[in-house]
Amino acid sequence: MFLLGTLVNGLLIVVGTLLGKLLNRIPESMKTTVMYAIGLSVMVLGLQMGLKSENFLIVIISLVVGAVFGELLKLEEKLNDLGGWLENKVGSNGKGSIAEGFVTATLIFVIGAMAIIGALDSGIRGDHDVLYTKALIDGFTALILTTTLGIGVIFSAIPVVLYQGMIALFATQIDRFVPKALMDQFIVEMTAVGGIMIFAIGLNLTGITKIKVANLLPAILVTGAIVTILYNYHQYL
Repeated sequence: MFLLGTLVNGLLIVVGTLLGKLLNRIPESMKTTVMYAIGLSVMVLGLQMGLKSENFLIVIISLVVGAVFGELLKLEEKLNDLGGWLENKVGSNGKGSIAEGFVTATLIFVIGAMAIIGALDSGIRGDHDVLYTKALIDGFTALILTTTLGIGVIFSAIPVVLYQGMIALFATQIDRFVPKALMDQFIVEMTAVGGIMIFAIGLNLTGITKIKVANLLPAILVTGAIVTILYNYHQYL
């Protein structure tokens, strides 16, 4: 079921919110330690994915070119600006308002490489590991956010399910237009490129770095272009 990972993600956001509502006081040291544990786990997952590449030169070129496009387009800045604009529009009802909790949580859960990569993995390969990992992160984050922003966080599960579900649905139809050999090669290299991004997310979660992961997202498109060019080149040889 290609939507399984997405549905689990939405469910854990709901569960995390409800637990956060019950547990109003969580020691800061516990929050920090659990976040480190999650960050380390995400780093290991990213490494496992990154090492699956059959041609690591594709991964390097994709990330470098993707980073250039991401920086030129200023994707990270635009996403941050969008978040600021939305919070200015709906965040004036006071701390703990439903609107504030909904918008803040949605921005955190929807914007990021794991949502896109995980949904693609679910749709193309039926592999939900990335979304399961994201679901655990989102569930804990929802718990923490609810202790400060209130029950509005629970409604962020709706756009998460819709957004990731649409990507996964689109991914299931790709094989109708793309040859299987080309798709298999793309999946391998896309998984590796995505794994590097997920590793970067883990570094950010542990506070080691502040990598602009959103600016690396064009690397997935670059990977598709490189793999397609190489595939067609070998076909004509």
